Amino acid sequence: MSDSSRRIYTGRVVTLDVSEVTLPNGHRATLEIVGHPGGAAVVAVNAADEVCLLHQYRHVAGGWLWEIPAGKLDGKTPEATARAELAEEAGLTATEWQSLGRIHSSPGVFGEVVHLFLARGLAAVTAAPEREEVFEVRWVPLKTAVARALAGEISDAKSVVALLRAADRLGARR
Repeated sequence: MSDSSRRIYTGRVVTLDVSEVTLPNGHRATLEIVGHPGGAAVVAVNAADEVCLLHQYRHVAGGWLWEIPAGKLDGKTPEATARAELAEEAGLTATEWQSLGRIHSSPGVFGEVVHLFLARGLAAVTAAPEREEVFEVRWVPLKTAVARALAGEISDAKSVVALLRAADRLGARR
C-alpha cells in the first residue's frame, strides 16, 4: 500500500496535510503535517560580547518573549534570510558569518527547519521591521543570555539552541 497525502488547508505561511504513511516498523499511521517554508535565525554578537535580543510580542505565546532576530525563508537561502532579518529587525549588518547548524522546531507535527547563524563584525544600518512585528531591541552580555536560556527565562527554542551553540563556539560558557 503506497503512502498518500491530502492538503486540507493552505494559508499565508503554513499548509496542513493529512498523510497516510507506512512507518519503518510496517505500521500504517495517519499524520497531520504542518508545512512551513523554514526559517533562519542569527545570534549577533558585538565587540563587547553582547548579543542582540528582541523582546517580542507573540500573540500565540500569550505575551512577550526574548528571541534572536529570525524570519521565514520565503525562497531565499538560509544565509540570505539571516542577513536580511538582522538588517530589518536589528538594524545591523555583519562581516563575519558562521553556521551554527539547523534545528527541527517540532518534528512530530511541523515540517519547519530553522537554520542558525553566528554573526560578528557588526555595523549599524537602518532597521525596517514589518508592521506585524512588535518588539524592542536589547543588548545583553552573551553569558547573561546563556544563563537566562538555561534558567528558562528565554523559552523560544530556536533562540535557546542558537545561544548555547554560539556560546560554545565562542568559548563563552557561563
